Amino acid sequence: MKKLQRYVLFELLQVFLLTLAGLTALIFVALVGREAVQKGLGLGPLLRMTPYLLPQAMQFAVPGTMLLATTSVYGRLSAANEVIAAKALGISPWRLAQPTLVLALLTSFGAVALNDLAVSWGRLGVQRVFVESLEQVIYRQLALHRSYAEGGVQINVKKVDGRRLLMPTVTVQSSDGGEPWTISSASAELRSSPDRRKIVVRFDGIHVEGDVSIANKEAVEREIDLAEVLGAAEGSRSPSNYALGEIDRELREVARQQAEVRHEQATERTLAMTTGDFDRLGPDAWAPLERRLRAHERHSRRLALEPYRRWANGFSCLAFVTIGVPMAIWRQKGEFLASFFLCFAPILLAYYPLLMVSVDAAKAGELPPLVVWVGNAVLAAWGVWMMRRVVRN
Repeated sequence: MKKLQRYVLFELLQVFLLTLAGLTALIFVALVGREAVQKGLGLGPLLRMTPYLLPQAMQFAVPGTMLLATTSVYGRLSAANEVIAAKALGISPWRLAQPTLVLALLTSFGAVALNDLAVSWGRLGVQRVFVESLEQVIYRQLALHRSYAEGGVQINVKKVDGRRLLMPTVTVQSSDGGEPWTISSASAELRSSPDRRKIVVRFDGIHVEGDVSIANKEAVEREIDLAEVLGAAEGSRSPSNYALGEIDRELREVARQQAEVRHEQATERTLAMTTGDFDRLGPDAWAPLERRLRAHERHSRRLALEPYRRWANGFSCLAFVTIGVPMAIWRQKGEFLASFFLCFAPILLAYYPLLMVSVDAAKAGELPPLVVWVGNAVLAAWGVWMMRRVVRN
């Protein structure tokens, strides 16, 4: 029995590793192409992004590869009547599935760590490389299309002559809702700050700021804070970009901020009651505090959801395998792709819709974060039901 289990495990590892390498490479090329097309990056920045994009490619490849390897190996076993022979010897199909379930369990733990790495270190790394390469990107886009727009930055020019922008109009809107500014001039030039976190725009000659024309022989320089206009500032960091180890600390910080807002509200109520200045409780004075409190509550809910979502996503490997093993055995055919798509169809039609609906409900506070495991539970229950039928038949 152990020899048969070792054989199954060896075959599974072979198919899994080979398929994982191919599928990861395919997804990686697609991610690189997306960055190149959407953001106009050159070869240098794309090469610097490689280590950050690799975990993201593997994040998508691992669950599908686990399912494909499972249907391939057990499809061949069933087609060769080895499962029937094992049952004739009194060996339950559950024993045949045991090494695969153990491997899927270990892979799921690895997938959780991989997901955490991809959404925190990987995404932030891609964003950092993009920000550091933005000067080169802007010049390329302006030379090709005579316009550039990303986040809160919009630049239009008549022509690009080397590093000089002819007849440029630059509009900048901060992501924190600050006042936008627009400047037009006869020519301008861009350069990155030494730390590459800002773009300095040098406007030459007569320029128009807003609706005011200013005749100035000296150049005018304005700085564009990339973290602010691209939404990459620390305060605007998405909860999905926090590592699991950072979430508890951030939740405590959000709780502290919520307590501060509630303290401000209590102070305003007290002052209004003691001084008779009830305008302090009017909509104009009270609404900003309510908005801040609701924003902290939304941020807190999304942070609390992230660990559940990442663990559920990682353990999709185990959930996929629970339906892949009985489906491949039940079909008794070596055409593993047919078994794969028979398994993947309900995953696509049921698992991912359930995951998205549950995530949205948890973000809105309508359901507890634990609800994101519903999709995994449905697949596992279905897989156990199918496996019991395989054992009985």
